[in-house]
Amino acid sequence: GRKPLRQKIADELKHYCNGFRLLWIDTKVAARMVWRLLHGQVLTRRERRRLLRTCADLFRLVPFLVFVIVPFMEFLLPVFLKLFPEMLPSTFETESKKEEKQKKKLNAKLELAKFLRETIAEMAKRNKADAG
Repeated sequence: GRKPLRQKIADELKHYCNGFRLLWIDTKVAARMVWRLLHGQVLTRRERRRLLRTCADLFRLVPFLVFVIVPFMEFLLPVFLKLFPEMLPSTFETESKKEEKQKKKLNAKLELAKFLRETIAEMAKRNKADAG
């Protein structure tokens, strides 16, 4: 069944604490990467992507903190997340949201592959007709 309200609140607090902890770790790693960049070292593609994601998360944190700091504003957070789904930093996303995003990306890739396959088949038919 359903969880009691006290358990739901405790779960949300744990979720946000873990999110802030992960963001802090990402920020420390990003600071080391920036230090390496400033000293002339080259970052790998994976490190660059992580650095960009962390910087974007830090910029997203500013509007998110307004909801955390202002009393009773956290009740409006679901409304704003519905309007602006990318507002939360990536460390605060739940597993179900991550899976949902991956499914959307996979469906978009499948649609693109289907379109490309149909286009190539049509081009092959045209070339065959031109050659024949």
